[in-house]
Amino acid sequence: MTYDETLEFLYSQLPIFQRVGKAAYKSDLSNTLALDEFYGHQHRQFKTIHIAGTNGKGSVSHMLAAVLQKAGYKTGLYTSPHLKDFRERIKINGEPVSKDFVIRFIEKSQDIIAKVQPSFFELTVMMAFDYFATEKVDVAVIETGMGGRLDSTNIITPLLSVITNIAYDHTTFLGKTLPEIAGEKAGIIKKKIPVVIGERQPETTNIFQEKAKNQQSEITFAGDCYHIEYGLENFQNEIYYNVKQNGKLVYSQLTLDLLGRYQQKNLVTVLCAIEKLKNLEISRQHIYDGLANACSLTGFQGRWQILQYNPMVVLDIAHNEAGLTEVFEQVKNTPYKNLHIVTGFVNDKEVDKILKLFPQNAVYYFTEAKIPRALPVDILKDKAARNNLDGQVIDDVKKAFSEAKNAAGENDLVLVTGSAFVVAEIL
Repeated sequence: MTYDETLEFLYSQLPIFQRVGKAAYKSDLSNTLALDEFYGHQHRQFKTIHIAGTNGKGSVSHMLAAVLQKAGYKTGLYTSPHLKDFRERIKINGEPVSKDFVIRFIEKSQDIIAKVQPSFFELTVMMAFDYFATEKVDVAVIETGMGGRLDSTNIITPLLSVITNIAYDHTTFLGKTLPEIAGEKAGIIKKKIPVVIGERQPETTNIFQEKAKNQQSEITFAGDCYHIEYGLENFQNEIYYNVKQNGKLVYSQLTLDLLGRYQQKNLVTVLCAIEKLKNLEISRQHIYDGLANACSLTGFQGRWQILQYNPMVVLDIAHNEAGLTEVFEQVKNTPYKNLHIVTGFVNDKEVDKILKLFPQNAVYYFTEAKIPRALPVDILKDKAARNNLDGQVIDDVKKAFSEAKNAAGENDLVLVTGSAFVVAEIL
């Protein structure tokens, strides 16, 4: 098999949630456990850190990986979804898994695939574990896919569990209320393994506290440990943060190359997580160096990613209420003359509710990613009109993006958001 043939097999023969939605969702871990047995429990050969949450888990995962790399650890990183290339999901020290490894793994897995009939996600988790074990990583940062309790990554016993926050997303699978969703995410809390919760939320705090108590796990809320005094953006598009602990300045001008003020919450979560990783040697300098170069060290993309200026063009994969609320708050703090928004969604989001967040004083370019799960652009146009959002219907993402850039003046802002798949087609 060639690499392209291997990818075609993965996408066409295995159900993939990002593309087809509900048909790919498995409501138990039986497939994962069968696969884990077949591959020899590879995840037991290296240390892990487990990251869950509704928003921010990708940012937290990449920041942690960058700091660990700077601390001298050979660091695996498993995240999803990918934006440009499948191999983005599985990295060691920022370098994607080789095409040859992907090919060989799928070739040697044909019998177990036929027997178990796993989903795309179930198999790629095993691929990551096999790769990290083969390459003898010291530690791997493992991001959950959707939830926690029934997520295929939830067979690991990590050094630390991290849950960034809880918001409404994937409610068909995880629950209709925040406590229900929190209960699913809390499933990654393991017996006597410390857990860091990124945000203290009134609806979910007791869920996490009860789960941690039952598991005899030390629980820490990141916001109780660290406080961001202020952030100041410099001319290199980096943000300096002053961070306090118990009223005392502990990090002065801590630079973060992930843009967007909403990263403050994720930064606090990362600092708290590092403090709890007592089995790893991480210095203050490693923290400074890792966070200042998180994107370049890990290849992170798609979060308030500025492609150009004059006009300013920004990509952000925010796709639910909480994420888009943060993005539009960032838009309010960004100077521009006119706002152009290229947007599209998948068909299992509560789009009517999400569209209420979008500013009415923008020019819209409604579009549709090339995946079966995409919301048809004509339906999006009708829903947008009911929310007084007006614009063009352009069913090709790249054409919509080109149209927005061509229409924008040099002092305008072009924002692409609403779906990782829309952003991916542009990247």
